Amino acid sequence: MDQVVDTETAKEFMKEILDQIEPDELVSICGAVEIKSSKFRTRFSEDNISTLGEEELEDALKNIFSARRKIKPMIERYGLDQLKEWIHALLYGKEEVHVRFESFVSNIDSVPDSIRCDLAGELLHFSQPEKYWLWTRWMWDPKARTGSLPLVTTAAYDLSGETVGEIYIKVGKALAFVHQVGDAAGFQNISKNMFGTDVFLSCVYVVYAYTVLKMRMTQEFNKVMPGLPEFSRRLLGVYKRAPDKGALEGA
Repeated sequence: MDQVVDTETAKEFMKEILDQIEPDELVSICGAVEIKSSKFRTRFSEDNISTLGEEELEDALKNIFSARRKIKPMIERYGLDQLKEWIHALLYGKEEVHVRFESFVSNIDSVPDSIRCDLAGELLHFSQPEKYWLWTRWMWDPKARTGSLPLVTTAAYDLSGETVGEIYIKVGKALAFVHQVGDAAGFQNISKNMFGTDVFLSCVYVVYAYTVLKMRMTQEFNKVMPGLPEFSRRLLGVYKRAPDKGALEGA
C-alpha cells in the first residue's frame, strides 16, 4: 500500500478540501451520489434494461457529467435497442470486465474516447457499486496524464496500459488502495463505502483544477468559477440545476 498511495499528500488534500467545504456538505454530496446509484441500479437491472424507453434511458444517462449532451445523438445514431443491448453486455456479459469494457467503448465510436470511457465506467460503478469502480477522465486521463488519482498515488504506480480495459483494471487497483487509506487520510468520515472515496477524489481534482486555473486565468474569470461543492457535484453528475423539482441533473 505504501508504494501505491501517497498518504501524506492525501491528508494535505483533505485539509485543503475542509478549508473550502463543510464536512456536512461532503456527506450531502455523497448522499446524492448514493441516490444516483440507486437510480442506476433500478434502471439498469438485468431484467429492466430491455424495457427502458428512450426518455428513461436518456433521463438516467444525462447524470453522467461528460456525456450528458451526447446521449440523444447516440440514440439517434445507433438506435435505442442497440444501445440497450450494448449496455446489457457491458453490465452482465460473461466475459471478464476488461473485455466487456473494451467492447462497449469500441462500439460507441461516434463520441470521443474519454467520453466513451466515462460512460462505461459510470454504468458499471453506479449500476453495480459492490462489484465495479469508477473511472472518469477527471480521475485519470491517460492522454493528458492528469487527474485526481495520480495526485494521491506515488510515481511508482503506473496507471498506463495498452488498452482501455487494461487501464480500467489498473485504475480499480489504485482506487482500492486509496480507499483503504481513507481512515488515515481523513476522508472515511464522508462515508465508509466507495462513494465517499469518489467524493474525495472529485474534490481533489477540483482543488487541483482551481490551483491551475488561478495561475492561468484572469481574476474576473476566477470570480465566476463555481465553488468546490458545486464543481464536485457537477463532476459526479449530481448537481441539482432545478432543486425545486427534486431531479438530479448532470450540469
